[in-house]
Amino acid sequence: MTLGIVMLVHDALDRAEQIARHWATNGCPVVIHVDKRVKRPIYSGFVNSLNDLDNVMFCGRHRCEWGTWSLVAASQTASEMMLRNFDDVRHVFLASGSCLPLRPIEEMVEYLADRPLTNFIESVTTEDVPWTVGGLDHERFTLRFPFSWKRQRHLFDAYVKLQRRVRLKRKVPDGIVPHLGSQWWCLTRQTLSAILEDPERENYDRYFKKVWIPDESYYQTLVRLYSTNIESRSLTLSKFDFQGKPHIFYDDHLQLLRRSDCFVARKIWPRADKLYTSFLSDAAKLMTGAEPNPGKIDRIFSKAVERRTKGRSGLYMQSRFPNEGWENGTTCAQYSVFEGFSELFEDFDQWLNRMVGARVHGHLFGPDKVAFANGQAVFSGALYESAAVRDYNPKAFLTNLIWNTRGERQCFQFGPRDTQDLSWFMAKDPNAQISVISGAWAVPLFHSNKNFSDIRREAARLQKIEAEHLSVLRSNYSKARVRIWTMAEFIENPMEPLQTIVDEIGARSAHRLAEAPKMVPLEGFGQFLQNLKNQGMHPHLMGDFPTGSDPVYNPRKARKPYLVK
Repeated sequence: MTLGIVMLVHDALDRAEQIARHWATNGCPVVIHVDKRVKRPIYSGFVNSLNDLDNVMFCGRHRCEWGTWSLVAASQTASEMMLRNFDDVRHVFLASGSCLPLRPIEEMVEYLADRPLTNFIESVTTEDVPWTVGGLDHERFTLRFPFSWKRQRHLFDAYVKLQRRVRLKRKVPDGIVPHLGSQWWCLTRQTLSAILEDPERENYDRYFKKVWIPDESYYQTLVRLYSTNIESRSLTLSKFDFQGKPHIFYDDHLQLLRRSDCFVARKIWPRADKLYTSFLSDAAKLMTGAEPNPGKIDRIFSKAVERRTKGRSGLYMQSRFPNEGWENGTTCAQYSVFEGFSELFEDFDQWLNRMVGARVHGHLFGPDKVAFANGQAVFSGALYESAAVRDYNPKAFLTNLIWNTRGERQCFQFGPRDTQDLSWFMAKDPNAQISVISGAWAVPLFHSNKNFSDIRREAARLQKIEAEHLSVLRSNYSKARVRIWTMAEFIENPMEPLQTIVDEIGARSAHRLAEAPKMVPLEGFGQFLQNLKNQGMHPHLMGDFPTGSDPVYNPRKARKPYLVK
């Protein structure tokens, strides 16, 4: 008794010939079905290439298409020829032209000979299947699918919606319970012949012709009628990604395939010369006797799926971009945004750099150019100072900046004069630390030498922009660490909020601040705000500045250390 191979072939006929010859020369009769879409001259050449093998036959051809009945019809035609012409076949194994034997054929034959009545076919009910993709599990058996999912997608979807709307349901034939599973099976002669010779086959075929992807349910369902000796697993190693597409094995998967101990694997890349040479050579005939165990490599595939769908935090890749919500974190590292600090303090960036050792930029999103730290024109990741290039995609600019400088904390200034496209992005980013001195944008206006009418107009514009920005930061959707002080309350005691900010960033030392940044002169600022009010513009974001008396800035001096005995 031996093993019969049914092969479904539609492309890479040179590899299919190589595989068929390997099966046949190792004592396994082969019946090949070639897709009818393969042109006659190519088909004839394929047939002639295997003419020297007596145990290789070609069956009638069907025009095959994914997800349709034609694939089941092809396997039926080939299986009938196998059972009719090879009486010594005990098991029939369904394979494709891209399936590659991983272990000696003699070992597979012995394995099946030790299990003469066992059918190896994945067969589970729809309630037990977690891997159906496309939203159709039990509905594939109760709705009709006359249209091709690939060629007639709009008709396919429209007809499904129509059937759902009118609550149209098909009746499942009496006596069967729909099951699903891999289309690659290995059935005993008794079971396969019982399926093909069943008096009710015409009724079953008529029903399954309108089932979606019937090659994953026809044999998987009917095998339950004729055998109770079923191993619900496939002897073929096949892996699928999160979209239901099969993984393709390449040359660099050689050791991975060997580790699986599986008899056959699909889907092999046609130009994976190393795989075909390694597994089809005489050197690969080492008998191991190991039980097929694809679980050995499941962890690797799970990690691959996780990396593709989840990826690394803050890194945008072609496998997820531009799908919204697939970013796995908007940025890859923590960063700090300072609003109003460079307006209120002189050389604030230099002071902050000394305190925390972070990279402190100016206004990265300023209207004229990108103010990188130390006046650099080009920064890490080939980021350029051009405002036009930055504004083409400000979100990508920021994420690239953080990604290309991971390991070093980035800090930058922001304000109402800057591009505001990133307000929501930063507010919803858990990695963002945003510190705001509201109303500090008025200090440069106070020191400017412009006409007061122009100052009033600009102040109204900037206040409106900052008010909208603050509303975003205070939103319930905000996930950033946000601290907001009015300018009036901040300058009363600036050391305390500065200490809080520095501690959160991570200062070089854990001591309290002994040095404060130098504040710009504010003499007359209260009267300046009153003048804006007198002109009809109410500057409310600065807080309660008293009119006629200027705020007093008394930076707290560090206490001298002393020893307590």
